[in-house]
Amino acid sequence: MRNLMIFAAAMICLGTMMAQMADKMTANPPALASTVTRSPRPAETVGRAGSRSLSIPRDFRGHFLTDGRIEGQRVGFMVDTGASVVALNETSAARFGLRPSRGDYNTTVTTANGTIKAARARIAMLDVGGLVVRDVEAMVLPDGALSENLLGLSFLSKLKRFEYANGQMLLEQ
Repeated sequence: MRNLMIFAAAMICLGTMMAQMADKMTANPPALASTVTRSPRPAETVGRAGSRSLSIPRDFRGHFLTDGRIEGQRVGFMVDTGASVVALNETSAARFGLRPSRGDYNTTVTTANGTIKAARARIAMLDVGGLVVRDVEAMVLPDGALSENLLGLSFLSKLKRFEYANGQMLLEQ
C-alpha cells in the first residue's frame, strides 16, 4: 500500500510539473493573455449505441479542461493522464462536503511545489459530461499545492477508453 501511495504521489508530481512546463512553453502575447479566460470550454457529449463519449478541446495552454459533478456540485478539472488519482484542492472538496481533518493529511506527496501532506478520499460518484464513474479514489491537497483539480487515472481507467486525437481528448464509456 505504501508503494502504491508513493507511486500516486509521484504521478501527481509528474502531472503538475508537466502542466507547469507546458505553461512556460506556451507563449501568449500580453494583449491576448488578458482576453483569454481560464474557464473550461464546453465539451461535446455524443451518444452511440451502448456507449457515451465526451470530446474535450485543448485550451490555449494545451490543457484539457472540463467540468464534472460531485454530490451535485460543479467541479472544474484538468484531464491529467499522468496523475494516478483524482486530485482535489481543499476549496473544491469542501464545496461538496469533503473536509478532511488535519489528522487525515497523513500521506506524503511530492509535487512541483515541494513535499506536502495529502488526505486520501473516495468519491461515491463522479459525473463528467454524462460519463458516470462510481467509487473513485481521490486525494485532497492543500489549496497552495494544487491550483487546478486533476482528473486522473482513478477515473479515466474505469472508462472504456480515453485518447488524444486531432487536438481533442476523447473519453468513452
